[in-house]
Amino acid sequence: MDLHSTYPGIMDLKWRAKRRLPRFVWEYLDSGTGVEATKARNRAALDHIGFNPSILHGTMDFDLSTTFLGQNHPLPFGMSPIGMSGLIWPKAEQLLAQEAARADIPYTLSTVASQSPEDMAPHIGSQAWFQLYPPKKPDIRQDLLDRAKSSGFSTLVLTVDVPVASRRERQTRSGLTQPPKLTPRLLAQIAMRPAWALGMAQNGMPRMRSLDKYIQKQSNLPPTAHIGYLLRTSPDMEYVKWLRDHWDGPFIVKGVMRAQDVAQLEAVGVDALWVSNHAGRQFDGAPATIEALPLIRASTQLPLIFDSGIEGGLDILRALALGADFVMLGRAFHFGLAALGAKGPGHVIDILKQDMMANMGQLGARSLRDLPAATHLPALQ
Repeated sequence: MDLHSTYPGIMDLKWRAKRRLPRFVWEYLDSGTGVEATKARNRAALDHIGFNPSILHGTMDFDLSTTFLGQNHPLPFGMSPIGMSGLIWPKAEQLLAQEAARADIPYTLSTVASQSPEDMAPHIGSQAWFQLYPPKKPDIRQDLLDRAKSSGFSTLVLTVDVPVASRRERQTRSGLTQPPKLTPRLLAQIAMRPAWALGMAQNGMPRMRSLDKYIQKQSNLPPTAHIGYLLRTSPDMEYVKWLRDHWDGPFIVKGVMRAQDVAQLEAVGVDALWVSNHAGRQFDGAPATIEALPLIRASTQLPLIFDSGIEGGLDILRALALGADFVMLGRAFHFGLAALGAKGPGHVIDILKQDMMANMGQLGARSLRDLPAATHLPALQ
């Protein structure tokens, strides 16, 4: 089957994923927080960024490669971390990492993934990143860094925009709790999604395997908070300095949205900044990430990563034109998994590549270095 004829865009994968996932899993993957104004703002703001088409460039070949953190990459995008990926699709982390390795793009494993760094060691390629939710105790912190490094993860990503658990009301309405409890309500949802149910029956319900050795007992937590919050602290600059001193490799801080926060991160020796509002999942009063990006670009020479709201290759070009050096996507790859299983992540990569080249052709841009300046489009009437 020609996947492009049936699923030509990320949205086609999204709607098939919704039909194949139990409602509580879909709400976990797709939801924001509050009334989801920030999630909507991310999309609307991207749609306001455009380019002036350029004509008469003759036959064109396209080069999508870039250099980031001193390494050559065949594509300017990679896979963002999503906690408990294995809840979204069986063996999600392994399937994503394997496809990332084949494509030679970064794959990022979350601290609260359903697979541990050791589980992932046979599946990752040379571009494996480890995302850290900050443990409070220094011994646990050091042990996680050691485990990630010895398992082959080369880059550390500290997420700083989750000082407390968000509410994520859609998740709560669906009946999802952390850890998931198979109530009659959830079992009824599962019974309507046989492909997902069969995969879970074969592989078992996921848990946060990286944290198994550290969790001694459960505690009362908000419904959308997970056991990782028992270990976590809200980091400060001293915490960032500690990580910089104890991690031998590229170090990225994720969740930067203000230009005034850049200088102190530069002073500590952070290697790159990840501009992100957590895709609208943490705070419903944030500006769109694409609005924050140019201001942060003007304040630093550090490499910048962009995420939040990306739904196609044109969005990647928009972010690159406004100052990003690299782009990461999370939901899109999980839509692919839920829609097509193991074939999904590779198809997402191909969709993004084809979409980037089609739009670069309209701009007369043979390489990413040829992208023209972006323009702000008027609102539709």
